[in-house]
Amino acid sequence: MKIGKVISLIGALGFGALLVYGLATGTFISEGSILSSLLWGQISLIDVYIMFIIFSFWVIYREKSVWRSIIWVILIMILGSFITCLYIFITFMTSKGDWKKFWLGNRKDN
Repeated sequence: MKIGKVISLIGALGFGALLVYGLATGTFISEGSILSSLLWGQISLIDVYIMFIIFSFWVIYREKSVWRSIIWVILIMILGSFITCLYIFITFMTSKGDWKKFWLGNRKDN
């Protein structure tokens, strides 16, 4: 579980830094329109959002609160891998070494 904490933390910090760098130096609208006009750009976006949707189902399942689930899913769809890695890191930390709690969250005791 320790390696998962380390990898998810590195991922969150790395993707967070990339988001800040991209927003500070790039132009999201014009560069995004170029990316979405390319076939492989479209395929990559579809691929990423399918992964976000699948991951979001896990978040919805393990969270007890509907509102908390909604907030996490919105953040995942907007901030992508940064939030995904952050969620995984928080999940590792709150599960305290219990794999069942990691995967099932608040549903562990059901």
